[in-house]
Amino acid sequence: MLDELTHATRNSNLLDSFDAEERDLAINGLRKKSPKLSAARILSPTQRNSLILLAIGLAGISIAAPATTFIALNIFFAAYFLIAIAYRIFLMAVGRNAQIAGNSPAIPKANSSLPEITILAPLYKDAASLHGLSEAIDALDYPEEKKDVKLLLEANDAATIAEAKRLKLSDRYDVIIVPNEGPRTKPKACNFGLLRAHGELIVIYDAEDQPEKDQLLKAADAFAANDGALACVQARLSYYNIRENWLTRLFTLEYAMWFDWLLPALQKLNAPIPLGGTSNFFRTDILRKVGGWDPFNVTEDADLGLRLAKLGYRVEMLDSTTFEEANCDLGNWIRQRSRWIKGHLQTWLVHMRDPRPFITNNGWHGLLSVQLFLAGNVLSALFNPLLWVVFLLVNVFGVFSLNATTPGALPIFNLSVLIIGNLAFAACAAIAPLKRGWRDLCLFGLTAPVYWILTSIAAYKALWQIFYRPYYWEKTDHMISTMAPQRAVKLSPQLETQ
Repeated sequence: MLDELTHATRNSNLLDSFDAEERDLAINGLRKKSPKLSAARILSPTQRNSLILLAIGLAGISIAAPATTFIALNIFFAAYFLIAIAYRIFLMAVGRNAQIAGNSPAIPKANSSLPEITILAPLYKDAASLHGLSEAIDALDYPEEKKDVKLLLEANDAATIAEAKRLKLSDRYDVIIVPNEGPRTKPKACNFGLLRAHGELIVIYDAEDQPEKDQLLKAADAFAANDGALACVQARLSYYNIRENWLTRLFTLEYAMWFDWLLPALQKLNAPIPLGGTSNFFRTDILRKVGGWDPFNVTEDADLGLRLAKLGYRVEMLDSTTFEEANCDLGNWIRQRSRWIKGHLQTWLVHMRDPRPFITNNGWHGLLSVQLFLAGNVLSALFNPLLWVVFLLVNVFGVFSLNATTPGALPIFNLSVLIIGNLAFAACAAIAPLKRGWRDLCLFGLTAPVYWILTSIAAYKALWQIFYRPYYWEKTDHMISTMAPQRAVKLSPQLETQ
């Protein structure tokens, strides 16, 4: 697929050109070769017809037996909510002692057997971040002749292109201009970078990323020590502006839970791992073989992690951290989070078209993790406020009189589920920073239910967009933190002890 058109020579020009066949391959390659694995169509015909039949059936039952329908839906939503939370607690317990790659000594940089690594840096309206990102890339402890750096700039982003010219980055990087066609998404840009990639391995870094200096060495070491089924290693992500405000603290707790506990647990259980959007290293040949990224999926790496599992490949975690800028502005955070939730919903719908490979490659637990972890992150955010609304309508405002038509235990069941679920979420958030020694953040975990309400707001925005703006990439603004202009490339003692 994508390897068929990879160029054998390097382009060190500011402007790069792609012919019609390459542009079609980068944008439509996955959709044409494996339409069932592409989010270009949100619902397959079978899914659409099933959804229509379900809606008609529920409408009919609701008319015939409204109270029974209400009770059944309430119990279903509450039970799923509780099971998804219980599964997260189970993963936290498994992840407590999960071992991840990267603890062994790194390969010496003088070792001539080190693989060449292509670094893809997709940027859009990120002129302010470009200097810091280039310094972070240059600071990576890896032979310069083994770094194949591709800056991926959008054709209509004049400011970032001008900044790349000012910094003369084309003198040492390949600066590729991504054609202004198709969905304007990060995965589309990465596919154009993949067409020009020369490295045996390939990694993605975002505009604000600050990877630990030995990350490339650790990734090379992880692949050298494993078999050919290992397709990707995912570095952990954290933030350099942890204590800027309440939002950055809660965002940090969430990332600590995700990358230090939950994803290592999925690896230990041999379950599919939904990748983060940055600092994931792939074997380039495998990445091309599976079709690269899906340009129509707005959480392209979560999708790719599941696709790799479906096709029989393995993903592992890497014991190295990339520091990013935690979103410190609520509006910016909502935009970012709604895109993530929309992408996870896209990913779940795509891979539920044929879930059987998860069972074949990962066992029944593989399928269970997709339903309770990936889908659970979306559905629990949608269900949480629904359960609160029903509880308030029944018990506070008396909108429904349930005593005559429904079991008296139902309101108590709802309240119990809400209390247990929200307390469990808060407990997981409070425990999450302990692996990094950030004990002062544990107390903020008690406010996680408030953070969850914000997530629910983003989830309902995502639900609307999945039908009306499915491929719209909501841009996250970077360099808005008060710490961003002063961030250092070399990890400072402050960063290391945060």
